[in-house]
Amino acid sequence: MNLIALETSTEACSVAILHGDLLIERFEVAPRRHAELALPWAEALLGEAGLSRKALQLVAVGRGPGAFTGVRLGVSLAQGMALALDIPAIAISTLAALAMRARADEGERVLAAIDARMGEVYWATFEIRNGLPQLVGEEHVGPPESVKIAGDGWRGVGTGFAAQDSALVQRLSTQLTEVDADALPHAADIAALAVAAHARGEAVAPERLEPAYLRNQVALTLVEQQALRDSRR
Repeated sequence: MNLIALETSTEACSVAILHGDLLIERFEVAPRRHAELALPWAEALLGEAGLSRKALQLVAVGRGPGAFTGVRLGVSLAQGMALALDIPAIAISTLAALAMRARADEGERVLAAIDARMGEVYWATFEIRNGLPQLVGEEHVGPPESVKIAGDGWRGVGTGFAAQDSALVQRLSTQLTEVDADALPHAADIAALAVAAHARGEAVAPERLEPAYLRNQVALTLVEQQALRDSRR
């Protein structure tokens, strides 16, 4: 399969091309530069892979949760590409892509968490099945004290573990075997997850792509943000 994958939901921007067995990616921590980088990287990677745009069969994108502007940008870019090429698209959980960074073994459990700002984290739990993270339960957003996992032997991954003075690490230390608080989602992992999702029949027409913000109110006024911070002191 030939596909292009985008991930712009966090401070990291990445684009990947999957061409048969070849998987290539460009990745950079580049806050506020996603719109500037994504399309030129896509063109450069197509050239590196020796592919024309018309050879692409699928567009995959990290659908969030993450930064509102980044999630919206990624989904919009994916829709535009897929519509222009008349090919399907597929939305992949950014938390699932992040869970891939844990490099966990079959049967291991992963807690993926992204710093959601305003004293909260986006989080979800996964179990590695057939080499890929499978969501267990639902994706959540809430303060670190709302995160609950059962048992021990968990791998923790994501910037949510550095948020709020590493509150998650302190709370769950006895349940975690390893934590990578610097990990960020990669488009290469979006691509790998998209292949499996495509095989399950989850590709859709580009206009049906849906972002995942999790917060009911994705944009708060400065006054509301300050009130929320004050309420948690």
